[in-house]
Amino acid sequence: MDYQWYPGHMTKARRMMEEDIRLVDLVIELTDARVPAAGRNPDIDAMAGGKARLILLNKADLADPAANEAWLAYFKRKGFNAALIDARKRDFVRTVEAEIQKACREKIERDLRRGIKNRPVRAMVAGIPNVGKSTFINSFAGKGAAKTGNKPGVTKGKQWIRLNKNVELLDTPGILWPKFDDPLVGRNLAAIGSIRDEILDMGELAVFLISFLIREYPGELEQRYQVSIPVCSGDALPAGEAAAFLKAAAIARKCLKKGGEPDLERAARLLMDDFRSGRLGRISLEKYPPGD
Repeated sequence: MDYQWYPGHMTKARRMMEEDIRLVDLVIELTDARVPAAGRNPDIDAMAGGKARLILLNKADLADPAANEAWLAYFKRKGFNAALIDARKRDFVRTVEAEIQKACREKIERDLRRGIKNRPVRAMVAGIPNVGKSTFINSFAGKGAAKTGNKPGVTKGKQWIRLNKNVELLDTPGILWPKFDDPLVGRNLAAIGSIRDEILDMGELAVFLISFLIREYPGELEQRYQVSIPVCSGDALPAGEAAAFLKAAAIARKCLKKGGEPDLERAARLLMDDFRSGRLGRISLEKYPPGD
């Protein structure tokens, strides 16, 4: 299956961001820590030229800790201010406030030289769908300042949020880009829930995830589903073997149709939910930054 999703409202949202980016001092880009590269829209780099930058690897609590540290170091080597966060918890606030001050040091010092005091940093919050932008803003603000949801595409329009005397945030809708040149990018984004499930073949996506987990995280599936992993040779689990595991998992978890036939679609959705929620453990689909 070719994983592509670019509905019409994203074109409108992109144009709006291009217009609004001139209003801000800083672009705060959220990416999913489980897919730090695939989770970054290349259009944001193009739009944010000349602006201060801060990359937040959200959902770090769901990602492989070793991969988290490798990716954090990678972005810092690339010259970005960066931090690992779990947007559902407010313990990131001091860290992010400090990173905002670092990213905008030149702007703050320039204001002081001009005699301008206490002008807040205006920041745009950007990222792909379902990466947690609204949850981040709500946690940062300490109140329900932006709409949240567990499906991509909840934020539809422009919202300014005054956090405190130092920072104002502009929330923006999550946007993808028109075409994923690498099919793996689409599969990874589908796996974390940034592409609408309704347009996906969940069985195929589950087989892809099973194959990856057997290769990179041996034992996680056996422990969760109490099903033995097929023995195979090579670097990847063949699709047929992964499908066989999915069928066995459906039986083990009693995902059955009338007559006792395994309900593979239901089992696939269960597996994807287990991965997305962290019930399979802390897993990164992109474990190694380029060059590592």
